Amino acid sequence: MIQENISLKPYNTFGLDVQAKRFTQVNSLLELRNLIQTYPNEPYFILSGGSNMLLTRDVEQLVIKLNIKGIEVIKEDEDFVWVESQASEVWHDFVQWTLARDYGGLENLSLIPGHVGTTPVQNIGAYGVEIKDTMISCKALHIKTLEIEEFSNAACQFDYRESIFKKEAKDQYIILSVVYKLTKKNHAIHTNYGVINSELESWGITTPTIQDVSRAVIAIRSSKLPNPAELGNSGSFFKNPIVSKELFDLLQKKYPAMPFYSLDENHIKIPAGWLIETSGYKGYRIGDAGVHSKQALVLVNYGHAQGIELKKLAETIQNEIFTIFNIHLEAEVNIF
Repeated sequence: MIQENISLKPYNTFGLDVQAKRFTQVNSLLELRNLIQTYPNEPYFILSGGSNMLLTRDVEQLVIKLNIKGIEVIKEDEDFVWVESQASEVWHDFVQWTLARDYGGLENLSLIPGHVGTTPVQNIGAYGVEIKDTMISCKALHIKTLEIEEFSNAACQFDYRESIFKKEAKDQYIILSVVYKLTKKNHAIHTNYGVINSELESWGITTPTIQDVSRAVIAIRSSKLPNPAELGNSGSFFKNPIVSKELFDLLQKKYPAMPFYSLDENHIKIPAGWLIETSGYKGYRIGDAGVHSKQALVLVNYGHAQGIELKKLAETIQNEIFTIFNIHLEAEVNIF
């Protein structure tokens, strides 16, 4: 059923009160195909968890809210398990599902907002782990042909917070499900990125399990990042910029305490949150649009901000960072 003039405030984590001119929900692949066949020439706006978007205006396209769920072990051997999750499963719930069965690989990605279907689009990552490390393939519906196509890990063309679905395949597919290859034993424990080790040490844990790592990540994220149900946000708003070694050397002379991660001999990643905080924008607020007081990488809606106000704030920060550091901050969030 197509509804008209529906507020999308409950469907985006920024809590922005924009209108969908037309809105519908689908609960199965059959419903999705039938809908597209009924409205074959429509421009569609596919809505999943609403966690990685900034809506700056009312949506003229037909908004399709996906509610396709299910988790299944499709293959396993002595060491590994292949788990297929449907696109509309809540990501954190899925991670906890895997940990409850002692399947390793996703624990560092605990508490990231959003749904499973968006993970290969963004190549989501945190604390030294990215989706490309465990994702085997995903199935996607081609909107024009209505054929289901399978994309291998390589075919997704993963890069830092990038994939083919944000480039040449953008708006051509609807991701239906994702397959992850996870460990059943001999789990690789990643605790050296960020403050995971110190969090575990504070608990007296020296030989952590994957469940311990997840608990540490949840504790760290909860201490820094606001709950979207309480304060509208979309998690990390900007990507951590990657700069040349030459620019980094110049900046390091001026800012010797600047944190960094060497990617290779020619490229350095600098935390965007540090750049924003150093520029004086941590905790900044104009009206109800602001920068979170505990994590400068997060833009927040204090109640009644409009998407365009958050966009202007983001642009102000980008301009300031470029002026001070000669670095262009790129938005991780999709802006509509």
